[in-house]
Amino acid sequence: MGKSVAGRIHDAIAGLTAAEKRAARGLLGSYPTLGLAPVAEFALHAGVSSASVLRFVAQLGYKSYPDFQRALRDEMEQRSKSPLQRSPTGSSESLDDPRFLDHFIAQAVDNLRRAAALIPASEFEAVCTRLAESRGTCWLAGGRFTDFLAGYMEAHLRLIRPGVRRFDGRPATLADQMLDVRDGDTAIIFDVRRYDPALLQLASDLAAKRVQIVLITDEWMSPVSRFAKLVLPGYTEMGRTWDANGALLTVVEAVLARTTELTWTTASKRMGAIERP
Repeated sequence: MGKSVAGRIHDAIAGLTAAEKRAARGLLGSYPTLGLAPVAEFALHAGVSSASVLRFVAQLGYKSYPDFQRALRDEMEQRSKSPLQRSPTGSSESLDDPRFLDHFIAQAVDNLRRAAALIPASEFEAVCTRLAESRGTCWLAGGRFTDFLAGYMEAHLRLIRPGVRRFDGRPATLADQMLDVRDGDTAIIFDVRRYDPALLQLASDLAAKRVQIVLITDEWMSPVSRFAKLVLPGYTEMGRTWDANGALLTVVEAVLARTTELTWTTASKRMGAIERP
């Protein structure tokens, strides 16, 4: 599967005209519902002309508005699939395949390559530079299957920069933590399909506080993308019951490695102080 519609918007938005950007923001603000509406309704909601909507769709690489809507519907179907709907039953590979591990690892390696192709180098560098500058607090949050990634990244970031905190999933504690969030802070949110509504609400609340949001997500692009300034998508589809987050872990480790290099002067002192007997 290629990039999601949201992913294409994210890549193209810098080169769009003012009217096309309004169409893009209108769609992301009511994603994907607005894109499934007639052209005239889309245009009215976004505050642009129907012609601007059609030009926006063309800029995303779609031949027509129906093609664009078909891509949105296909994307929504893939986003909402539960593990049961992704059952391996009927797979072309035999259930008694003696080389299952080899095939699985080959697919995982391919996912790493696809993840690298999904992430613009400028986007990756912008995330690492932001973290290396150590401005404000860096908050992290993950969902049911990605909270471990948030915890892993938090543990490493604490070694190389100050002001690192992870949001607590308990509503009362989260409310307390939100009191400490400040304009200019950074939040790294991990969200993969089936997307967590609580993370979307968290992103909305953080955006209202003028926090710069970094989203680490899958190829279908979490709805959190509508609030994210920077997005690092990985490739998780394995054609089996469970998606695999190995590519996302590699993206995290690449961010940590690059951030450490960019801030080595201060990071080395912090690590030295921690390791000093």
